[in-house]
Amino acid sequence: MSAPGQSLKETPLHTLHAELGARLVPFAGYSMPVQYAGGIKHEHLHTRQYAGLFDVSHMGQIRVRGALDALERLVPGDVAGLATGQQRYSLLTNEAGGIIDDLMITRFADHLHLVVNAAFKDSDFAHLSQGLGADVELTSLSQQALLALQGPAAGAVMARLCPAAAALAFMQGCTATLGGMAVLVHRCGYTGEDGFEIAVANHAAEDLARLLLAESEVEPCGLGARDSLRLEAGLCLSGADIDAGTTPVEAALGWAIARKYLREPRSAARFPGHARILDEVRHGAARVRVGLRMRGRIPVRAGAELLDGPGRVVGRVTSGGFGPSLDAPVAMGYVERALAPAGTALNVTIRDTRHEVEVVALPFVPHRYKKS
Repeated sequence: MSAPGQSLKETPLHTLHAELGARLVPFAGYSMPVQYAGGIKHEHLHTRQYAGLFDVSHMGQIRVRGALDALERLVPGDVAGLATGQQRYSLLTNEAGGIIDDLMITRFADHLHLVVNAAFKDSDFAHLSQGLGADVELTSLSQQALLALQGPAAGAVMARLCPAAAALAFMQGCTATLGGMAVLVHRCGYTGEDGFEIAVANHAAEDLARLLLAESEVEPCGLGARDSLRLEAGLCLSGADIDAGTTPVEAALGWAIARKYLREPRSAARFPGHARILDEVRHGAARVRVGLRMRGRIPVRAGAELLDGPGRVVGRVTSGGFGPSLDAPVAMGYVERALAPAGTALNVTIRDTRHEVEVVALPFVPHRYKKS
């Protein structure tokens, strides 16, 4: 959230949000739509069934030239192994093995395109600038908006409007033309559904949004539905589920570590915190991120302590809320590794009353990405 009294920035779609009746709230220094007239539950379920359009222009976009090998010194992912047009989820780590931020990396013919989280985009840019060195050209793409079209109907919408984008598989990107506008499109998103993230010049963002919203399957959606969708999909929120004190292995993000670092010998690993992270890959972390289901309908919120039967604190909730697709409360949090198997019964205190909660496998709702 934004500090009290802080002057809020506006995305290029601010006027459109107001016209569409959005309830605007401060988020990461921006005035952002949390919901529209239909409400969060409606937007959530519409995205699961059809397609929702989200303004994610507050996110940071960065172009990097000359950094294919250099970036591997800052992330545990395989950057050099990316094919042209291929995208990869990765993590910026610190020397203690903690996660500074998560990000998306796409390789194009002459540069890398990065998308980082809004709350950390300035500090991420500084971190990258320092870590990559003077020979690397780093450019903040603040002149570009970013829209996310998410849901099972997104592919059909894009097939009508931008066939080149519709031909992409999950975690691929391309440059294209959409409604006469030059765009950069990735087939990805943070809802667990098929979808696209579309970068476009700020001056064309409203025209693009109106074009997409004119399609019968598409409705505008706000931050509230985006959060409940990503929670059901078991996806981490940077600064909440992952932070500078959380390692990739603790966060159950070991799959984001390049396979070449998992083979012996491991002397090739150069990314910050690699010694601790690779040791946890081999021996396990003391705590693990898990899914949590309440045995009831009262939602549990971030910060709640998780207790074992005798009442010992064994973990903490990091994200929680109501899952509209499941019509039930869902949460994620960290527990001691011995208590991480699905089916483990724990307790949480809500308003001075102890409630039962069960460890469950993630995601809560199956992912439906277009893999081919």
